[in-house]
Amino acid sequence: MQEQELLNLLMLQNIPGIGHINAKKLVQYFGNATNLFQANIKQLSEVEGIGDKRLKSLKDSAYLREAEKELEFIKKNNIEVHYYQDEDYPFRLKQCIDGPLLLFSRGKIDLKNKPILSIVGTRQITSHGIAFCEKFISDLAPLKPVIVSGFAYGTDIVAHKAAMDHNLQTIGCLAHGLDQIYPKAHQKYTAAIENNGGFFTDFCSHHTFDRKNFLSRNRIVAGLSEATVVIESAEKGGSLVTADIAHSYDREVFAIPGRPQDKFSKGCNMLIKQQKAQMITSAADLVYFLNWDLTAQNKNKQAQLFVDLKGEEKLVFEKLKEIGKAEIDALSLACDLPTYKLASVLISLELSGCVRPLPGKQFEII
Repeated sequence: MQEQELLNLLMLQNIPGIGHINAKKLVQYFGNATNLFQANIKQLSEVEGIGDKRLKSLKDSAYLREAEKELEFIKKNNIEVHYYQDEDYPFRLKQCIDGPLLLFSRGKIDLKNKPILSIVGTRQITSHGIAFCEKFISDLAPLKPVIVSGFAYGTDIVAHKAAMDHNLQTIGCLAHGLDQIYPKAHQKYTAAIENNGGFFTDFCSHHTFDRKNFLSRNRIVAGLSEATVVIESAEKGGSLVTADIAHSYDREVFAIPGRPQDKFSKGCNMLIKQQKAQMITSAADLVYFLNWDLTAQNKNKQAQLFVDLKGEEKLVFEKLKEIGKAEIDALSLACDLPTYKLASVLISLELSGCVRPLPGKQFEII
């Protein structure tokens, strides 16, 4: 992209009252941002819904000076700029009507051909929620998903850290520009995240942290991924907003159920009750609902002779080892497990690289 075009796009994105939907409409109407700012008042007024106030803003030179400062910041700090019409713009975010005109990033982000999952929840995550989140990501690790969250206290940072513990890419979506980090207590994680993914924001460097920016940040968390998982949530909170946005984008939403009397289970239970989210209790459930391909992930794995299996997983594995290939109904009888429970166990074993599916609803150990 030519520098002048980027400068004009920066200016357009930061003019108050325009918004990302109108900005993209204006660019599409004039062909590019440079043509837009070269247009006269008469030409601009022909765009449906532009209005006199927006017309005046488009001709205000103050926004040009701000854009020039931002362009200098981008150059000096090796910021990547992703334009919504470019190939490197996140594919799923491009499908969102209110996706940003420009998205800024820092780090080593690679989203091509990767399963992408957003994980959100309360800032006051409980010990139960932490344990579930860590095991959930650990169980998904063989599939190499990219874990997206909001880099906030509680669930967000637990998800980011768990992803890095398993060498997974993780992306923190920020509610401010890339010249700062909020909360400051998370500054110590920035280098590790940039080496294992990075940060996204649609805010320029002069935009400081403000709670009103959360809504904008949350739409990026929801828009980047194919599914959003709510770990824990009270009856109100940002994670429910993110879930609602994901639902409005026609993306899958999952929630972890809990006891009705528990404060941070009420939001998840409500999402499930309102049929805005599917109930899941394990990584295997998520893989089943999303129909993620486990075969491709496991085809190069050798048999794991020393896998630490327990309970029903050990029972099913040993039975398959004994009888060889087995159809799911026959295996259900052999293990004395109902098929719905057996299906969950088999998916968990696939995630561990212990078994693989075959045509005809058959399974065998690897």
